[in-house]
Amino acid sequence: MQLGQIKKEGATIAAVFEAAGARAIPGHSMGDLIRRSEAENMPLAELANRLASRHHEPAAPVIPIHPAEVWACGCTYQMSSDFRDAEHGTREGMYSYVYRADRPEIFFKGTARVCVGPGQPIGLRRDSKFMAPEPELGVVLGSRGAILGYTLANDVSAWDIERENALYLPQSKTFNGCVALGPVILTADSVANPYALEMTCEIVREGKTIFSGSVSTERLNRKFETLVDYLYRSNSVPVASVVLTGTGIIVKEEHALLPGDEVKIRIPEFGELVNRAAIV
Repeated sequence: MQLGQIKKEGATIAAVFEAAGARAIPGHSMGDLIRRSEAENMPLAELANRLASRHHEPAAPVIPIHPAEVWACGCTYQMSSDFRDAEHGTREGMYSYVYRADRPEIFFKGTARVCVGPGQPIGLRRDSKFMAPEPELGVVLGSRGAILGYTLANDVSAWDIERENALYLPQSKTFNGCVALGPVILTADSVANPYALEMTCEIVREGKTIFSGSVSTERLNRKFETLVDYLYRSNSVPVASVVLTGTGIIVKEEHALLPGDEVKIRIPEFGELVNRAAIV
């Protein structure tokens, strides 16, 4: 099932998305829907179908969830760890170590405050000259780390700030508009194999594609359950949070984002997440 949110009568409410259009779920945000499904011990898709309107409307998806928290993982694809070590001038450095180690890299990305949805601007830091999109699969979490669904995500990053010193990672990762989510959430029961999804990314500048890349989630070095297990160790992550699972598409400095660039991230089953870059 495809779930998400729409704007209706000035409110942001949950909806079921189908070929004929959106079926609104009045009185519930996506977070409300998740919390109610947990309280009533009912699968999310079943509850959504029961509460949704029987009538379809041509409503566009907005941000599919306003997450309580967003966490992100790094070095889950070998391409990412190799690139980050090269950025720091070492062939076998700390990023390759983390790629091979049992314990993953996990960092706090922010809250709903720093998140945007389809069509909204992603942020460019004023103090960075090398900002890049990081296309990722996002995991939507229930209580005790239950994986409720998946969505497309953009972990926008200031690579030059992290390159200057790894201790600057929080500044390279957290700022206004640093997370894009959408357009929809696919419930976990509707994704046959989350490790067989083909993701693409394009950067379009003044109508021309200046970058394109692709990766399959089969190249992930870690299982989602492992990432979530480490995230929850001595860490009470709230229900309706999202964890970003790392990128396997690397945008190099010659294609650093400029104001007005359009980033398109796509997995066929999810649709396309499109955002323009803007200085924040």
